[in-house]
Amino acid sequence: MWKFSIGDKVTWKEPDFDDSRWEEIFVPGPWEEQDFHGYDGYAWYRITFDGRSLPKNTALYLNLGYIDDADEAYLNGKPVGFSGSFPPKFQTAYRALRLYFLPGEIINFEGENVIAVRVFDVTNEGGIVDGKPGIYSGDPNAPMQVNLQGIWQFQTGKTHKEDRWEDVMVPVPWESQGHRNYDGFAWYKKTFYLPNDLYGQDLVFIGGKIDDFDAVYINGQKIGETNDHRPFGSSMSFSKLRVYTIPTNILMRGENTITIQVEDIGNIGGIYEGPVGITTRELFNRHFRR
Repeated sequence: MWKFSIGDKVTWKEPDFDDSRWEEIFVPGPWEEQDFHGYDGYAWYRITFDGRSLPKNTALYLNLGYIDDADEAYLNGKPVGFSGSFPPKFQTAYRALRLYFLPGEIINFEGENVIAVRVFDVTNEGGIVDGKPGIYSGDPNAPMQVNLQGIWQFQTGKTHKEDRWEDVMVPVPWESQGHRNYDGFAWYKKTFYLPNDLYGQDLVFIGGKIDDFDAVYINGQKIGETNDHRPFGSSMSFSKLRVYTIPTNILMRGENTITIQVEDIGNIGGIYEGPVGITTRELFNRHFRR
């Protein structure tokens, strides 16, 4: 059973919010079949779980099944994924399986965790309607030798300054992380460690999907960019999976830094869909070139 309430308040994502007076609802199943017949609009789901039951040192994913129509998912108050978009630029994603990566940095492996899901339904059935919701281990996309999904540093602006970084989740659009209605330039930065057994290998950076244009740098050197130079409405750069070869001479043993400049020309912005990480050319060809 999940806790459930119709309505929409930003504080409902917070782990310390008191949901003791909320209704209880079965998941999966349309809310219309559980005493909310005819309701269209916003609603929230919440559930608590014990992190001591989760395996450590493995990729963990939140499977929310199928949601009608759009959703945003949070773990311990941090956004971990979204599908569709909310008004005023509503877009349904009712046919899409919700599968969101859970970064180890935000999981409490020693105790209580809270999942909160914001949902908007425009008509017919609403809510978490089908599937097998739960937390699953293993990587459903491809094995990443260096998984870069999780917490990154971020700032808006065409240039970046060292005293202006804030933490955001990747891959999640910046509109869901305090920058609603922002169109323009922004920067992402993350430090990662290259395992010794990968040094000197033929590696690629997989940057997921980015809205709209990007330029990617590792240790200050550009490794790739995507920009079709088309205006909003005709540009298709946002739909392209970013895959860039990493020159072997720019990587260092141990600590490395990746920075990404993004330009958003409309609607959602930023690194909005995974996977994001570094893998070998061999594994990339095996899992992505089909």
